[in-house]
Amino acid sequence: MLIDSFGRAHNNLRISVTDRCNIRCFYCMPAEDVQFMKRDLLLSFEEIVRFVKVAVPLGINKLRLTGGEPLVRRELHRLIEMLAAIDGIQDIGITTNGILLAEQAQQLFDAGLSRINISLDALDADKFREVTRRDGYEKVIESIQVAKRVGFDPIKVNAVSIRNLTEDQIVPFGHFARDTGVEVRFIEFMPLDADNAWEREKVLFASEIVERLSDGIMPLVASENQDPRAPATDYVFEDGVGRVGFIPSVSQPFCMNCNRFRITADGKLRNCLFSLEEADVRKLMRNGTDEQIADAIRLSISGKKAGHEINSADYVQPDRPMYSIGG
Repeated sequence: MLIDSFGRAHNNLRISVTDRCNIRCFYCMPAEDVQFMKRDLLLSFEEIVRFVKVAVPLGINKLRLTGGEPLVRRELHRLIEMLAAIDGIQDIGITTNGILLAEQAQQLFDAGLSRINISLDALDADKFREVTRRDGYEKVIESIQVAKRVGFDPIKVNAVSIRNLTEDQIVPFGHFARDTGVEVRFIEFMPLDADNAWEREKVLFASEIVERLSDGIMPLVASENQDPRAPATDYVFEDGVGRVGFIPSVSQPFCMNCNRFRITADGKLRNCLFSLEEADVRKLMRNGTDEQIADAIRLSISGKKAGHEINSADYVQPDRPMYSIGG
């Protein structure tokens, strides 16, 4: 098992397949002139599969594909088929903005994709455009409907909550969860934006969202059988209809329960989303042995810090913004 110096066992690997994206959310990417990685620097599907095959004997059994927007990577379903065929992999998820999901949902489901998280910060086309700096709200809503018809269950919607911008979306999202059966997860705004414009005053805390939902709809009750290693704390409305979750990365860090590490699209190993250090395994993938790759994974996990230090005076924002790391 990949156990760090704090006793945390790691079984969950996040794989960024591209840094490219078809929208420009302000908390993730610059509006214009984005410098994307050269394509020859990206890991091939075969290299990703090799890395996972090395990681599985170390205890990895859950995967999540991210970006950028992973669905802009051509023939992503083929990668999912290859990963699903690896003995020991129990679960494959994806985080997508949903713009391209409707047209790919059936292929992804048939390939073996287990779970879908769809990023959607507003239930209003104008507000959606303000956050993403692009159109596409209707396509995302269509994709959620198509994903349900195809058979994905659960479907989770990730909504980043930002003070003075998305407060008016909280109660509508609560009703959306109740009306559709989709689980809505509210994520506190994190300091990983490309413009370095994050301010703590812009964070809409999970406790405030719970209060707004309870006042605007009805009280929330903590779900039973919560996974202590999951980033979200789950609730249901008092009448049992509608499920919502909260990822309080800023106000209530869950670092000591973390079971995740990640590899970027260009093959850099990171033991934390907020890490200031990363190991280049792309070179090992192209000129090294499996044992060298395994050693690099073990070394990365052994060096993992206690937490991200967002609430500390020592916090330093990573040079890589979210789209380059992999969400």
